[in-house]
Amino acid sequence: MFGFLQGLAYGLFVSCLPWLIIGLVDPRLALPTEAPSRLHVLLRYWLLVPFIAFIVWVTSLWGGFGPSLGGWLAGLVAVPAAMPLERAWRRWRRARRERERLARQQALAAEQQAALERQARAQGLAVLDPARAPADADEVVLALWEAKGRLLAVGRPDLAILADRIYSRHAHVDEVLRSKFDARELTFERSRGLVGEVSRTAVDTLNTMASVARGIVGIDVDDVRRRLARQPTLMGAEERQALTRRLELVEDTERRLRELGARNEAAITALDDAAVAVAAIATDRPRASLAAEQALADLRRFAERAHQYGRAP
Repeated sequence: MFGFLQGLAYGLFVSCLPWLIIGLVDPRLALPTEAPSRLHVLLRYWLLVPFIAFIVWVTSLWGGFGPSLGGWLAGLVAVPAAMPLERAWRRWRRARRERERLARQQALAAEQQAALERQARAQGLAVLDPARAPADADEVVLALWEAKGRLLAVGRPDLAILADRIYSRHAHVDEVLRSKFDARELTFERSRGLVGEVSRTAVDTLNTMASVARGIVGIDVDDVRRRLARQPTLMGAEERQALTRRLELVEDTERRLRELGARNEAAITALDDAAVAVAAIATDRPRASLAAEQALADLRRFAERAHQYGRAP
């Protein structure tokens, strides 16, 4: 056993120099990490592996046996044999971290969605249930419901609440139109068509927002920022450049989403303007046949002459 350990230590010592040279030429050939660099190559094959070999060699001296051929061969193939295993282990760790991150993200999105929906209900807004399509809904409302589901699917309940706001405005304008016009009137149909067109434009914007937001679903912004906060000596220039580019993609996407959100805010304002304008229209016929001043004057004259209508004894 000690002879095998001595041979393993000598084999590791001998293999360090070739792998160091290979890693300095191309770090990807000598390192199983996600973002290999020459600094990592130096740390591994100039310090870490020789230190492990030294510990194994010192431990094997207690036996007093010479190095075995099997130990030599095991030491020579230890590094190339360990790299596929380490790559598989690192992939497993990344997959597990990604699953945990997605689970945390979904839980946080669910909590945020519940809080936003409670706030919306407190403000008197109608809230679309993402699990069930609204009953007796027209084409526009169904499109809003589907757009909300797409935004929730990419973990953006802060954007999905826009669908509820547009749905509330659309329903409110439709209610005001029905209260002011007869459903058979041409004005009603034309006004309702314009309101539906504005709402459909807002739906298209929501779907675009869902498509844009889907592009950054797999980026863990917090992890990227933590990695960028490390000391520059522990990170290669290529890795830092890649992480910085990842953050720039997130920032550009968020800026694009804000621009699209501003379009929907304009659509909501247009629906509010329509509701106020239609509500101000006086379409009901007056119930009084006389003006208010004339009615008051006649009532005063009647009160002054009321004693004349008394029955004589």
